[in-house]
Amino acid sequence: MSEIIIEARGAYEVWTINGEARRNAMSKAMMAELDANVSRVSSSRDVRVVVLRGAGTKAFCAGADLKERATMKPDEVPIFLDGVRRIFRSLERSDCVFIAFINGAAFGGGTELSLCCDLRVIDPAAEMGLTEVKLGIIPGAGGTQRLPRLVGKGVAKELILTGRRVGAEEAVKIGLATRVGSQEDAEKLAASICENAPIAVSLAKHAIDEGAHLDLDAALQVEQAKYAQTLTTEDRVEGLKAFAEKRPPVYRGR
Repeated sequence: MSEIIIEARGAYEVWTINGEARRNAMSKAMMAELDANVSRVSSSRDVRVVVLRGAGTKAFCAGADLKERATMKPDEVPIFLDGVRRIFRSLERSDCVFIAFINGAAFGGGTELSLCCDLRVIDPAAEMGLTEVKLGIIPGAGGTQRLPRLVGKGVAKELILTGRRVGAEEAVKIGLATRVGSQEDAEKLAASICENAPIAVSLAKHAIDEGAHLDLDAALQVEQAKYAQTLTTEDRVEGLKAFAEKRPPVYRGR
C-alpha cells in the first residue's frame, strides 16, 4: 500500500498521507515516500506546487507514529529524527511550493510538518498545536525554531510551553495558518501560483526565506541577487511581451 497517494492536476499535485487508521502519523515508511516524492518534484519544474493533506477528515498528521516509535531501539530514535529533520528541510529548500491543507488534527510533528510548507490552509474544524511537553519531550523536528520565526517568540513560547491546541480562526489570527478554507481553496491557491513564471516564483520563495532573518541591508542583497537571476530568463521576455500584447503569458520555466 502506498503511504502517499499522488493526484496530478497539471502543474500541481495533491499528496494525501495515506494512514487514516493511525491518524496519518509519521511512520518510517511514510517518511521514506515523502522523501522520494520531494526529491522527484525538486529535480524538475514539471510540478510547481504541491498540496499536502491527510487521508480522511479527522487528521492532517497526528505527529510521530508512537506505536512504531515504541518498537524502536534507543539508538534508532535519533537516526529517525535526523532523517525527519533532513526531509523537512528539503521541503523548504525545494523550488517547488508546498501548501499544507490542514484538514484535521495537526499535533506535534504534524504541526512541524506544516511549518515546513510555504503556506497553510486550515479547515474550519481543524486544530494545530505543538503538544510535546505534555509527553515529557520538546518539539524535535524544528518546532522550537520555525514557530517563533512565524508567529513571534512570545506567542511561540506560550503555545510550546503550555502545549495548547489552537483552532482555525486563532491559527490564522496569530499567523500560524495562512487562511481558513477547504481543499478546493487550497487547490485554487495552487492553481493561481501555477499561473506565474516558475523561475520567478521559486526565486521569490527563496529570497523571502533566506532574507527573513538577516539585517535589512544583507536581506536586500539577497533580493538583488535573486532578482538578477530573473533578468536572463525567457519567461521574463515572455511576461513583458504578453503584457504588451494584452494576452495571458505562456511560461515555460526557462
